[in-house]
Amino acid sequence: MRHQCRTPQLSRPADQRKALLRGLTTQLIREGRVTTTKARAKALRDETERMITLAKDGSLASRRRAIGYVYDKQLVHALFEKAQERYGDRQGGYTRIVRTVPRRGDNSEMAIVELV
Repeated sequence: MRHQCRTPQLSRPADQRKALLRGLTTQLIREGRVTTTKARAKALRDETERMITLAKDGSLASRRRAIGYVYDKQLVHALFEKAQERYGDRQGGYTRIVRTVPRRGDNSEMAIVELV
């Protein structure tokens, strides 16, 4: 039974799922916008908002946690410099998910995730 287990499985083992979300989070912070499936977008939103919340905190412990998660160290430093001025007055909701047309090959629901 999977009662109260809210983590999306994404049809992958745990190590592949974590690597997928780390890669998508890194790409979203770098580019500001990522096109992916709707299920991945919803899982990506949680991880990205966690990283931005760490960046808003700005402490050394938060910086080390973010460096341990995001693949690019220089990207983390840039995020920590800009997060307070960009998201300082927001209490969450740093990403936006916009649904797009279904994918042509398998008709899966696609979405664009972008930073607000």
